[in-house]
Amino acid sequence: MSRSSSGFVAGLTAAALAVVGFLAYQASANAPDDLNARPDKSPTAPSRSPKDKADPLKLPAGSGAGRRVVYSLDGDRVWLVGESGKVKRTYKVTPSTVDPSPGSYTVGSRTGQVIGSDGVQIEHVVRFTSVDGIAIGFSAALSGSTQKPDPAKKTGGIRSSREDGNVMWDFALYETKVVVVR
Repeated sequence: MSRSSSGFVAGLTAAALAVVGFLAYQASANAPDDLNARPDKSPTAPSRSPKDKADPLKLPAGSGAGRRVVYSLDGDRVWLVGESGKVKRTYKVTPSTVDPSPGSYTVGSRTGQVIGSDGVQIEHVVRFTSVDGIAIGFSAALSGSTQKPDPAKKTGGIRSSREDGNVMWDFALYETKVVVVR
């Protein structure tokens, strides 16, 4: 083999290794730390009372105590609750096509920036569970878009504005409690 062809082969090998490394990183960044995590299905599972539905900004009753993130499946809303039980922030979100079951979870992984399961570049990904192999978590699209995902695709990204995503990123550190209510 001549010098130029061995250099060419070495270049191709290096490029292939770089691509494999990048794909491995993406796969690990999209997978939750504990794929076997299950929601707490205690008899006191949180639910919304009819009174809560009258005021959609009110923290749902039965959503726990202490510092936590509360996510309402029916209301498409998130509350960030401080240690004292007072709401620090609440905002609307765009739900994913795959919902977690109501229950109590903890933040299992976080990623600064990645391409989402829908192909959108996202940031501040805060994952707390998975459903049938699909990671479920909060994120914001770099474009700022909060459009609804394609219902034909199975996605786990609960999207917010970039501003709300920044606040979630700062609030929901590893092992922060996440309570999902109906």
